[in-house]
Amino acid sequence: MIEKILPSRVAVAEAFSDLPDAVLLPAEEALTRGFVAKRRGEFATARHCARLALGSLGIPPVPILKGARGAPIWPENTVGSLTHCTGYRAAVVAHRADVRSVGIDAECDAPLPADVHGSIALATEQRRERELCLERPEINWDRLLFSAKEAVYKTWFPLTHRWLGFEEADIELCPDGSFTAEILTSDLEPAAGTGAPAVPGVFSGRWLSEGGLLLTAIVVEDTPAP
Repeated sequence: MIEKILPSRVAVAEAFSDLPDAVLLPAEEALTRGFVAKRRGEFATARHCARLALGSLGIPPVPILKGARGAPIWPENTVGSLTHCTGYRAAVVAHRADVRSVGIDAECDAPLPADVHGSIALATEQRRERELCLERPEINWDRLLFSAKEAVYKTWFPLTHRWLGFEEADIELCPDGSFTAEILTSDLEPAAGTGAPAVPGVFSGRWLSEGGLLLTAIVVEDTPAP
């Protein structure tokens, strides 16, 4: 399903429930100590999806471990992103030669709690939401905004290895299934030692509402947009 909002050069694998044949590799198993059964199932299925997606790129199975701030560690010369929510797990990967970074997020299609919404939405975003609710009231724009912010962070962090707060991205959701995220921090330098060009000041993404889910995806090309 999420492939509908991603370019073909990004490999996708997804599941709509935990898979009984999802097996963790030994190094991954160590990361699940203390997990309840539900959390372990999500973790295992997401990594099973990751190996399927990597396999479609010709990359053999490897453990997907955690790095700084819990970000997944992908095989050399690849980039990727994981997501899971009730009724959905997905992994997307691409060759680094084609894509600098990718971020995806999935959320259940339901209103966002008011206290959470107030903590993540800028005044400009709340104003746009009110207008969007009039135009397309069937969409839970508040939850979609949250999902887009999550996708922004998952795209940002591999490029910079720095935190980005909810208030540091101004997201404009559009009814046509697209969105843009203006990065409000002035520090757009890439992670030290990578030799990569500056991080784009605006990310472009797409969203999808289908099957009781809200999905968002951002792909940063191998060279930043002018």
